[in-house]
Amino acid sequence: MSYELIVIKLCVGFAGLWTITRLLGKKEIAQLTPFDFISSLVLSEIVGNTIYDKEVTLLHLLLAFGVWAALSFLFEFLTFRVKRLRGPLDGRPSVLIHNGVIDRKEMNRNKLDFEQLRLLLRMQNVFSLREVAYAVYETNGSLTVLKKSAFESVERRDLNLPEEAVGLPVGLIEDGEVQLDELSRCGKDPQWLLEELHKNGYSRPEEVLYAEWTPENGLHLLAADKG
Repeated sequence: MSYELIVIKLCVGFAGLWTITRLLGKKEIAQLTPFDFISSLVLSEIVGNTIYDKEVTLLHLLLAFGVWAALSFLFEFLTFRVKRLRGPLDGRPSVLIHNGVIDRKEMNRNKLDFEQLRLLLRMQNVFSLREVAYAVYETNGSLTVLKKSAFESVERRDLNLPEEAVGLPVGLIEDGEVQLDELSRCGKDPQWLLEELHKNGYSRPEEVLYAEWTPENGLHLLAADKG
């Protein structure tokens, strides 16, 4: 293969990627859906696999770009214009926490466990589930959080209040299972946990979906679904 053909393919590939990206609309990385991400990878593969392949002509490269661009435009058109197809094609946001209550079925449907949920919350500067009124798992994999009114951001200095020490919340029960390592890390034992459960009306850990503890606020419990 001549150097001239390689250069031409690179230029065409560069121009094609730029054109398709611009025509499909501006999106930040955080706004990309899983399909958008895979689509960009496929476009890159189309260019990468054809540049040094002698059997693939420039016409083949242009044809690949044209077909992929047409399919992408059709997909974008359908999701933008036909509202009833938007959910099946693009997916729908999932409400993981509704009015402070965790929807375990939605977590299971989205293949999320409590550690992943806490990670997504920490990325939104939320370190305790007790602060959350609503949490929506968006189609691009990000989490949108609406805090309870009692936890809305108000700086202590605005109220002339002294500073207080804060501690990181520790998850002690997940899906009815006691996290012994976490329990030991905060200096507690299973007997203490069982006593705290009794104080809050629970007879055993299996009745609790999630429990977290902080030195400042004590134990926060969410009941398991009895159904």
